[in-house]
Amino acid sequence: MTQTPAPLHWKLVVDARDPHAQADFWAAALHYVAEDNSALVERLLELGALPGAAALEYHGRAAFRDLIAVRHPDDPYDEERGTGLGRRLLFQRVPEAKSGKNRLHIDLHAGEGKRADEVARLEALGATVVRHVSEPSGAWTVLADPEGNEFCVQ
Repeated sequence: MTQTPAPLHWKLVVDARDPHAQADFWAAALHYVAEDNSALVERLLELGALPGAAALEYHGRAAFRDLIAVRHPDDPYDEERGTGLGRRLLFQRVPEAKSGKNRLHIDLHAGEGKRADEVARLEALGATVVRHVSEPSGAWTVLADPEGNEFCVQ
């Protein structure tokens, strides 16, 4: 009898010029929390396994300079490392700005009759409306996050 393989654990990785600002935006947009990797960062710094230039202060705690993730607040996480074990977005620093169309994007589902309010909330967080779409298959609003990554609100 063949055993069904367990589903793979995954995260969505997003390139960013400023990963910490992106983490702040998306944590607020999704009602997620930024991961606290400070114990791991401090331990790696103390051991000399992480150069000081690879860390910074983020919301009053040590963090990796080039990486930060946000996770669903109800999902499990590794308390020693602060790393989420469920739904996560990881923002990694890249030197270039976004160019071209996204090949992958996030759809947010606001709920029946709540799209306009959700779009307004996201705009207040720093998103910009790209366009409104109304088709026979449905209606949604395309927005861009502070670094220009497009996402939809239905």
